[in-house]
Amino acid sequence: MPIGIIGAGAIGQALTRRLVAAGQQVWISNSRGPDSLQSLSRALGPTLIPATVPDAAAQEIVILAVPWRQLPAAVKAADVDDWSGRIVIDTTNPLGPPDFKAADLGGRTSSEVVADLVPGASLVKAFNTLTPGVLGADPRTPAGRRVIFLSGNDAGANDRVARLIQHAGWAPIDLGALSSGGRLQQFPGGPLPTLNLLRET
Repeated sequence: MPIGIIGAGAIGQALTRRLVAAGQQVWISNSRGPDSLQSLSRALGPTLIPATVPDAAAQEIVILAVPWRQLPAAVKAADVDDWSGRIVIDTTNPLGPPDFKAADLGGRTSSEVVADLVPGASLVKAFNTLTPGVLGADPRTPAGRRVIFLSGNDAGANDRVARLIQHAGWAPIDLGALSSGGRLQQFPGGPLPTLNLLRET
């Protein structure tokens, strides 16, 4: 199924490379427009489609891969009032440039905050605990497959994202709901970020 990615920075490009390598069609977008993504498309092949933000947001699975402070503007650019019927994968962490100061979340997890920006969507937290270099590398190693954590409040959405993760070569671990699992994988504060774990196959 086609996947939309909003954000073509380091995380967005790392995920794009792995998903395209797994045979997925990816609609990638950024704030600068499709023309700025043509060279990436030529490098990765015809299943990577440079898109506008609304076109990427129209896909059934949408990955948010923009810095924390740019999230409201990126979601606004998607021009979607009701995100029902979509799975939104949140890769963000609640800090970033210019000062990298952690955001005040009022005791909530960052993904619970992000969920408010995409009303109606089934939000799944994933791909936020590893660096872009590790995410973009082949997840299959002689010692096993690289682990990707995920969490979300919709069990069906979690399962679909877990199957996507597995199809791309990673080993998914479902941590459950955002209030608990999302807290475990949140950076800063959770114990799981930066852990580069392998699961034997």
